[in-house]
Amino acid sequence: MSLEIEKLVPIERLMEDRQKLRQQGKSLVLTNGCFDLLHMGHVYFLKEAAAKADVLWVAVNSDSSIRRLKGPMRPIYSQEARLYLLNALQCVCGLFVFDGLHLAQEMELVAPDIYVKAGDYTLETLHPLERAALEKNRSQILFLNFVSGWSTSGIIQSITQQPKSNV
Repeated sequence: MSLEIEKLVPIERLMEDRQKLRQQGKSLVLTNGCFDLLHMGHVYFLKEAAAKADVLWVAVNSDSSIRRLKGPMRPIYSQEARLYLLNALQCVCGLFVFDGLHLAQEMELVAPDIYVKAGDYTLETLHPLERAALEKNRSQILFLNFVSGWSTSGIIQSITQQPKSNV
């Protein structure tokens, strides 16, 4: 089954679409992540990010990127499923997939007005190449409140520690 993901932008079209936004006078906020097991913390964060500019684009780690970052048991949901779920969120205007361990090259192409990460990050913990790309483009870097108690790793841990049912 092939899922329709209307907001997915091929990497090759990023610069073209970004230029159109500039011509329309629209500001762009960018964020990125795995978004495996989409949960309340993700949705809260994305809604807060979207409120910072006219348009929110979300860069999503590919399946192979997540395996390199999180190990062979991840992602839980496939890339297509994660994109489908994010596509359904009204606050998300555009999606693209990246395969690397960092987003520096794509940040250079997109040159967002604002880049946001959750509050568990700092300027010091951003990947140095990402930070350099953002500073080169004079992108504002914001860290939004982190919703404590909501993490994919924590949810996975909670599920795996549940007692087995005899039903």
